[in-house]
Amino acid sequence: MEIIIQKERIILGIDPGTAVMGYGLIKETGPKIELISLGVVKMDKIDDHMLKLQRIFEKTVALIDNYKPDCMALEAPFYGKNIQVMLKLGRAQGVAMAAGLSRNIDITEYAPRKVKQSITGNGSATKEQVAAMLQNLLKFTETPDFLDATDGLAVAVCHAFQRMPAGKSSGGSKKSYSGWDTFAKDNAKRII
Repeated sequence: MEIIIQKERIILGIDPGTAVMGYGLIKETGPKIELISLGVVKMDKIDDHMLKLQRIFEKTVALIDNYKPDCMALEAPFYGKNIQVMLKLGRAQGVAMAAGLSRNIDITEYAPRKVKQSITGNGSATKEQVAAMLQNLLKFTETPDFLDATDGLAVAVCHAFQRMPAGKSSGGSKKSYSGWDTFAKDNAKRII
């Protein structure tokens, strides 16, 4: 009799934001995925932008230390007309990335459209459609600050659906880093 050992990994998905950061954790065992946790980190009562960034960093590190994920997937900031909002979201994402890099876990970034396409089959799906699909897929009914939490969960599930070896890229829609060295090497022009 042949024994088949299925590889297991825990994926942390984060939808960074400066008012609310959504997150979701899933366990992938072979082709099966199951929900571990989902929730939000609220920062709407914090006035100082730097304190918000500190909270994002600390909460992301706490999630990593608590759940020991094998990798982290982040939603990339969307392109909007308000440059100030984009800059703040970019900082939030960068701080979440730094938290993951500080714990030496692989990080992959996905465009919002890629996440929606991966979960619903439609890159223009609404947050509600994504949430409903995730509830059906992962068999949960909780609705904690629902759409921000399910946005983070969607990024984790999107990453599980990619089934690609670490370090491989799919045509610019995602980017992986396994530590500070690889990030710095890939972004040499940004380092002074």
